[in-house]
Amino acid sequence: MDNWILKNAGLLVNEPAKDRPVAEGEVKVKVSYVLASNYDAVLYSGEGGACYPKTIGRFAVGRVTETCGECYGVEKNMRVLLLPERSCGNCLSCKTGKGEKCASPAVAGKDFNGFLRDFVVCKSRDVAPLPDSVSDTDALCAEAVAVAEKVCDRLALPTGSRVAVIGGNFTGNIIAQVLQYHKLVPIVIDNNPAALEKTRGCGIYYSFEADESLTENLMEATSGQLCDAAVYSTCSKLDPALTIRSVAEGKLAVIAGFAPINFNIPARELCDKNVTLSSVMNGFGYTDTAINLLVHKAADISVFDKEVLTEFDPNAVYKALSESAAAKFGKLKIFKLII
Repeated sequence: MDNWILKNAGLLVNEPAKDRPVAEGEVKVKVSYVLASNYDAVLYSGEGGACYPKTIGRFAVGRVTETCGECYGVEKNMRVLLLPERSCGNCLSCKTGKGEKCASPAVAGKDFNGFLRDFVVCKSRDVAPLPDSVSDTDALCAEAVAVAEKVCDRLALPTGSRVAVIGGNFTGNIIAQVLQYHKLVPIVIDNNPAALEKTRGCGIYYSFEADESLTENLMEATSGQLCDAAVYSTCSKLDPALTIRSVAEGKLAVIAGFAPINFNIPARELCDKNVTLSSVMNGFGYTDTAINLLVHKAADISVFDKEVLTEFDPNAVYKALSESAAAKFGKLKIFKLII
């Protein structure tokens, strides 16, 4: 049985887990697919703040093999998304019965065991049923869609507003697609021509290279006003200062993604422009909305190349994580655990 445990930074082992019975209100899920992510790669590097040992794997889908007691809306043989975040149980909201408003959600692979393993036993509320119209691959990207929807809510902009999206790979691409679905105007900025071409293939009209012509291009696209907001994708590896330089005075900038990557924001530029800075690092509370958006094709996941790994050892797992962290291959690395 597979159970990929991060024993320490850089030490990943496949160690069978002890099978435990399913308790009242719990379900047992046979994991089908796990998406390798830059978040798992950061945990592997030791920079993610995980308490070892922990099973990695933040994004996964599977099929329910067993239920116990009252599991509202979840049945045996149902295909489900394993929720990547859970309420922490310690904040004021959780202690007053408002776990859906948890201030600091626990994250799979860091705060509780992730899903790169054969079976998961969890509360029935920690899985989300998947409609037939949402494929396993699309479901693996639900958290990115949830982040994008959370960003839209955070921005709270009127129709037609222009939003700079710094980074055109995966998360940035999905954010741009969801912004456009909500009738905002995304302007994608990247230094990777292939990533920009992919965003154009998704129907994103404005996509500019991060070069010396960027300011001129932004001014032309916004009638000289610059953008109404900007979103910086943490996996983009681009200069965070672009986030401030893309927006007009007094606007909002959002840092969005999954991995807690260290970088510097130019404080003087931030203050000079009176820009408000916010962050969205998870899609907690937005899973059902994200699945609904996938049903309605708000984001086209088919544009991303995919590689499904059916046989893997620690070196293969590390390679997949490294390439996901690099975010330059434009390919989804997916571990297939059910053959």
